[in-house]
Amino acid sequence: MWQGRTLPTDPTKRWLRAQHPAATVAELQAQLDDFTNTYNNHRPHRSLNRSVPAAIYTRLPKAQPATGDTTTPWRIRHDHIDTTGTVTIRHKGRLHHIGIGRRHAHTPIMMIVNNLNIRIINPTTGELLRQLTLDPTRDYQPQHTT
Repeated sequence: MWQGRTLPTDPTKRWLRAQHPAATVAELQAQLDDFTNTYNNHRPHRSLNRSVPAAIYTRLPKAQPATGDTTTPWRIRHDHIDTTGTVTIRHKGRLHHIGIGRRHAHTPIMMIVNNLNIRIINPTTGELLRQLTLDPTRDYQPQHTT
């Protein structure tokens, strides 16, 4: 639907030539607004089966923002487990240590993080090493909580 940002050559110019010449910019704008209203809301168009452009425009689906929680995007981080069997993650500016176990020291890992939900995977084997919900009140996230 034409919004009046640029002037199409033929119909607008022909229509403006048929009008009384505008004396002010405000009067010219009123004439262009009148043309836009007629063109979009009252003039049947052959390529639209004699419908007016505004009627077709209102029936078409409109683009909308994505649904779902876009404030907590997924992120993936690649790292290694340190010699003490932990990895670190920063949440809201605060560093947290996640216990995995000394037997996994120096193992490469992939952390999949969605807000507080974390999965720690060995990318070589695909083994899920740890899945947890981060407790933001604790610096250390122990392996076994009771």
